[in-house]
Amino acid sequence: MLISPPGADVGHDVEIGGDIGGEIGVEIALVGGRVIDPESGLDAIADVAVGGGRVITVGPGLGRAREYVDCTGLVVCPGFIDLHSHAQSISGARLQVLDGVTTALDLECGVLEVAQWHDRARAEGRPLNFGYAASWAMARAAVHGMPVAPPERYETGFAAFQAMSAYTKERRSLSQPERRRVLELLERQVADGAVAVGAMLGYLPDSEPGELADVASLTARLGSPTVVHSRSSAARGPVTALDAVTELVTTAERADAHVHLCHVNSTSSSWLPQIVETIETARSRGVHITTEAYPYERGSTIVGAAFLSAEELAREDRSPSSLTYLPTGESIADARRLDELRATDPGGLVLTTTYDVSDAAEARLFDRSLTIPHAAFASDAIPVTTTLSGRDDWPLAPGAFAHPRSAGCFSRVLGTLVRERGLLSLPDAIRRCTLVPAQILGDAAPAMSRKGRLRPGADADITVFDPDGIAARATYHDLLPSDGVRHVLVAGTPVVRDGSLLPHNMPGRPITRHQEGS
Repeated sequence: MLISPPGADVGHDVEIGGDIGGEIGVEIALVGGRVIDPESGLDAIADVAVGGGRVITVGPGLGRAREYVDCTGLVVCPGFIDLHSHAQSISGARLQVLDGVTTALDLECGVLEVAQWHDRARAEGRPLNFGYAASWAMARAAVHGMPVAPPERYETGFAAFQAMSAYTKERRSLSQPERRRVLELLERQVADGAVAVGAMLGYLPDSEPGELADVASLTARLGSPTVVHSRSSAARGPVTALDAVTELVTTAERADAHVHLCHVNSTSSSWLPQIVETIETARSRGVHITTEAYPYERGSTIVGAAFLSAEELAREDRSPSSLTYLPTGESIADARRLDELRATDPGGLVLTTTYDVSDAAEARLFDRSLTIPHAAFASDAIPVTTTLSGRDDWPLAPGAFAHPRSAGCFSRVLGTLVRERGLLSLPDAIRRCTLVPAQILGDAAPAMSRKGRLRPGADADITVFDPDGIAARATYHDLLPSDGVRHVLVAGTPVVRDGSLLPHNMPGRPITRHQEGS
């Protein structure tokens, strides 16, 4: 709600905040909210003054501004940072800003020709900040001779990866000259702005461990993280989920590299307690390993994924019926039907079951995955699928679908884990949605040093939400935006106002390896 405080001279800039304010006029003042800054520990009723795309100052009674937003009863915090979003399209980004996200990066799958993907997103416009890793899987495929499709052919990098899933030659081992060519291709992507290298080992589990070691050595030299979908999520051997994480710790330690493990909740199976202990022990001795989780007990991926064969599912103590094939909505009946789908539509999307929360032991494992203090929250959002043209229209076309985490990850953290279950405190949950992901990328992307914080000079990427009303509404059947996110600013520009999307506002900028600011 926009307000004009008594006596305010709305429309006239003022200089406030001493050296911080300087000659910058206050364009927007967020007034009277509960301001939570995870970096300083501030948790108090205060005002936040914004101008020139930055936070000018934080405190009570900040003076005049062009526009006032009444935040009484609301929480004002840094915008949420999603390190793992495949929903790199206009429609995907719109769902995410309504979930409070101001920066969404695809660091697991990534892309090739990252500069072209940046150019495309700039030309189309995005309501939030965006960025990419360089894709190790696609680089391997390119070295094997698979043509690299230009960005205009696919809506997202994940869509390009789906198309690649039918290409089988990329699964064979690489010769030493081929490995060098992959590294050269990845290094060029980082030079063009990729902020990490995404290594989807789980989709190429037969790749040699030396390939990951090569990538980690490269990223250590470049000052970027290697972001990994671990090699196995199996409960039973020959390679278990614990073995896969031990490989990551060993690789990071030997190369003195930063390795980031994706979605610890969906790749740990019954080994989760041992995996958490392994990671925390490694971190205590200085190994740079980080991780993330999303607050859903079901996952989503392509049916052709290596870890979804009937044999691999059995090693996870799952059956084909634990999968839902999204194009038809069917629960996959048996191994024969699974083999048929993997042969005819390997890129088709399925829902997986990571933890069966109707089972008390598995429910405890799931909760443990969500309470790792140093882990970021990240959505693993997938692109919106629709059979209609005009896929970027708003509201979304009827029948549009995606995993509900694509629309409700952060609202589910705040509404379900914090308010309803008391599993996390509100300040701690905000920290893991904002400052923790910013710190994970702090060395690789200079712009991240001004995100995830609410202090003078920080980027004015700000989320304002109702702590009593925030809730994820998306289900596995209906892709609905979240409730309770009242206002979102990206670089000081409103993209959500009074709970409604402003569909024509596209202030999002690329997050790259080089930029000092977004």
